[in-house]
Amino acid sequence: MEVRVIADGAVEERSVDDLPALLADDTALTWVDIPHCDPVATKVLSEVFNFHPRAVRDCVERNRVPKVHAYPDHVFVVLHAPERGDRGHVHFVELDQFIGTNYLVTVHGPVNPAVPAQAPNRETGAVLARIAVGRLRASTPFQLSQAIVTGLIRTQEAYVEAVTSDVWLLEQRLTGGTVDAPEEFLTELFRARHGLLAVRTMAAISTAIYGRMTTYPGIPSDGRPLVADIADRFERVLRVADGEREYLQGVIEFFQTVLVINAALVGQAQNEEVKRLTEASFTQNEEVKKISAWAAVFFAPTFVAGVYGMNFTHMPETQWIAGYPFALALMALASFVVFLVFRRRGWL
Repeated sequence: MEVRVIADGAVEERSVDDLPALLADDTALTWVDIPHCDPVATKVLSEVFNFHPRAVRDCVERNRVPKVHAYPDHVFVVLHAPERGDRGHVHFVELDQFIGTNYLVTVHGPVNPAVPAQAPNRETGAVLARIAVGRLRASTPFQLSQAIVTGLIRTQEAYVEAVTSDVWLLEQRLTGGTVDAPEEFLTELFRARHGLLAVRTMAAISTAIYGRMTTYPGIPSDGRPLVADIADRFERVLRVADGEREYLQGVIEFFQTVLVINAALVGQAQNEEVKRLTEASFTQNEEVKKISAWAAVFFAPTFVAGVYGMNFTHMPETQWIAGYPFALALMALASFVVFLVFRRRGWL
């Protein structure tokens, strides 16, 4: 836990034991920065500052969405900054603030172990560095809070810029025809969309929070313009994220259209192949029918010749004078009848 007193553009480090005296001094701006809300920090928040137990619990636990609670002597605000993780995952880096009359308490909420160690302290560290070199002179808690939140907004803007760069590269691959793995490419598109939606949600809720804070009676007159400025900045991030999301949606729809057209072309080619195979099969069936019909036509004389070729003793037809012509006539008649039958059926 870092306890600092900011006066005349200088930063003085103090101890936790000095907090009661510092809080009683209305001429000093006290900034308490808590990297992690451990039991010691929880005790300070509860017993020294007398913050509401629900607000203290919100500092200990992870909050999924930004929020604001107004109390008689201070305002409690929960905000999030995005941090890019592996495979398009968006980590929510939480920053809690207690903005009082002469103090600002910043608490860095629980973070995923995968988040870089410097990420939670990025905004507060940058503000501290600016004060140390004289580039920032904050004399009120709301001025100090505005500087920190402005840095958080820049982090959101930088994230949108990074995602937009990815979207442009994806669009170039799509229009250039270099998409080799459609499923993987579609996954990358939706990862980018997820990132834009995450930042948009952060900015949208934060805009509503600071817009609501401008109506709080406990906000001092010199703090209201600062709160309104932060609300405008969050709204700008919201509009930019919305615009980039619509742009990305156009890329997604274009890619989906390409997939549909390709699928239709493949289906058309398959239909033509099936048609060709069907026609070939029909032609083959016609040929088989003709061969079968002619085989049946020639089967009749073969049958008659086979019967009379057995040469049994008791075959009276073999002794006829007209036996041979009768056999020939019977063969011709049987073949002609079979031919007429198949001809009528269209096989011949």
